[in-house]
Amino acid sequence: MLYRENGQFKTSYRADQQIFPIAQDKAVIGALVAFAFLAVPFLASEYLFRAILIPFLILSLAAIGLNILVGYCGQISLGTGGFMAVGAYAAYNFLIRIDGMPMLLAIILGGLCATVVGVLFGIPSLRIRGLYLAVATLAAQFFTDWAFLRIKWFTNDSASGSVSVSELSLFGWVINTPIEKYLFCLGFVVICALLAKNLVRSHIGREWMAMRDMDVAAAVIGIRPVYAKLTAFAVSSFFVGMAGALWGFVHLGSWEPAAFNINRSFDLLFMIIIGGLGSIMGSFFGAAFIVVLPIVLDLLGVALGFDTALASHLTYMIFGALIVFFLIVEPHGLARLWSTAKEKLRLWPFPH
Repeated sequence: MLYRENGQFKTSYRADQQIFPIAQDKAVIGALVAFAFLAVPFLASEYLFRAILIPFLILSLAAIGLNILVGYCGQISLGTGGFMAVGAYAAYNFLIRIDGMPMLLAIILGGLCATVVGVLFGIPSLRIRGLYLAVATLAAQFFTDWAFLRIKWFTNDSASGSVSVSELSLFGWVINTPIEKYLFCLGFVVICALLAKNLVRSHIGREWMAMRDMDVAAAVIGIRPVYAKLTAFAVSSFFVGMAGALWGFVHLGSWEPAAFNINRSFDLLFMIIIGGLGSIMGSFFGAAFIVVLPIVLDLLGVALGFDTALASHLTYMIFGALIVFFLIVEPHGLARLWSTAKEKLRLWPFPH
């Protein structure tokens, strides 16, 4: 009843192509963002900030970056954890080696360094695709693991490869408490999500989707495969690199190369598959699923009286089974369920 478009008329192409063409969507998203900024800092506990909200926001940003490459451009990647590591260690080196370097600028520069590495490892996509491209990007994961563990300059001559960031500040605002870290990550993610949404709606986004659907036909109609594929790798790596810097600076504070291992790459790939390929909203759904479900399963195992080791193994088993079940039931992800629900609400009470 509330989800109706009666009286909502579009008088220009620009109005019809806006991010939220339906007023109800704009109101709901605006209310959610306002609630996240104004209400959550007063309602959530410190545990909720540290264990759920901050990881969810950062992984959502990384999932958006990977979704641009895999979901919108159709280029499979298994090296996302490596690109996160590049962003984290590059931002760390900018911060400690340049006096007076602002943290925000260091994070952005870390994303740019990840962009360069992403483009280099994206060059094979010009000749190979599918499983072969996945193996090529997997090489980026192994290479970064080796580089940050063996080349001591990247870790400021740390023997173990572990580095740490002591104090975070933004234009004189010292970020210490979980609430401040949450607000910083939230602002970062909202801006980047808006940027990503506008990118996929622009001409470059349409080129990415044309390459995903049929690259030969896209080349025939004048789309340059080199430009489309490498820009997808560049934009994706930029978002993922900034997410890696945020993961190290804000969430971990102290980290080593194992924090960005192959498991992180697979987690992010599961996020966009479960959330929905080719959907910015799906990136948030998938990140929420991956972050919250293991915690819920752990708490459930403890509540049922299982010992810690058994609860941990059961968590992995149930988690994997749920992923397989969900992919069978809804292979297009949670975003597809959301779209279906909206369509039914728009036509209710009439059958669809």
